[in-house]
Amino acid sequence: MNDQPASLPARIRELRTQRKLSQDRLAAAIGVSKSSVQNFESGKLIPQEGTAQRLDEVFGTGSEIQGLAKTAHEDLRPWLRPWVEHERRALLLRSWAPLLIPSPLQREPYMREMFAGVPANVGRVEDLVADRAARQAAVLDRDPPATISCIIAEFALRRGPHEVMKDQLGYLADIGHKPSVTVRVLPDAAGGLHAGLGGPISLATLRDGKRISYLDDQLQGKVATSAGDVGELELSWESINGLAMAADLSRDLILEVLNEHK
Repeated sequence: MNDQPASLPARIRELRTQRKLSQDRLAAAIGVSKSSVQNFESGKLIPQEGTAQRLDEVFGTGSEIQGLAKTAHEDLRPWLRPWVEHERRALLLRSWAPLLIPSPLQREPYMREMFAGVPANVGRVEDLVADRAARQAAVLDRDPPATISCIIAEFALRRGPHEVMKDQLGYLADIGHKPSVTVRVLPDAAGGLHAGLGGPISLATLRDGKRISYLDDQLQGKVATSAGDVGELELSWESINGLAMAADLSRDLILEVLNEHK
């Protein structure tokens, strides 16, 4: 007999089924979209505190869902939690990615391949994929979604296994059609030394106008909140932005690289 407690996604799905609720009816009862319920049940999204409380009220489960949701949130790497909260609340997310596809636009096969390549991730690749997928859903699937502007080095478009990159590049070409998403490429032809060679940059602009930045490295990330630090990183991002191709030309290049995988 398996005495392990059910995971949060499995428990929400189980309770909904037991109470003979469709995803539509549950979504209406707790005040979220059907896609949010689908993401709760797939593990791509963790209910926030208020939503978890409403789930408990609908299911009649006391504080069970709230406890499972709290644990799921705490399982995130501690140094990453502040940035995840900023992502959830951001009106605008900007990123520069010199070596990898930026995290808001990564497909799960790409995430899996990327995480599996790091020795320290042995045994926890699927958890890392689930965490990142949940972060994406919180940004892309909310209503209204955050506005996302990503600049990707051409180098990153050409790194990865054939099938993984075929899937990833097709997604980049498609998602760029969304009004809330802009994908631009910094071509190899730009050459020379530029601000982007200092590493990746992530910037969040919140509803109150506050701006936050996140810098990643091999060990852990750093959230920068001081106006001086964020201002310097924004200047770097604008410098990179000035070298990047227009969105339509970037899409043409992405499709050109995609065709190399056919």
